[in-house]
Amino acid sequence: MKRIAAFALLAILAVTGAAPAAHASHENRSIGENSKEAKRASKQYQKYSRKQAKKQRKMMKKYQKAQKKAARRHR
Repeated sequence: MKRIAAFALLAILAVTGAAPAAHASHENRSIGENSKEAKRASKQYQKYSRKQAKKQRKMMKKYQKAQKKAARRHR
């Protein structure tokens, strides 16, 4: 019984491994489509980068405010 189950599992894995991968279609795109995708990725990265920079500025401002407040308390 275990041999049959192992053989069935092996057969299923062999069939799924032979099927073309989903990402293979990315390789068959024209140059223009790849350019558009690259621009989109670049734009998303810039947006993320700006958002993270804004978050960092906000945290630095909050930290500096806390430092000033702590310095006033110790006078």
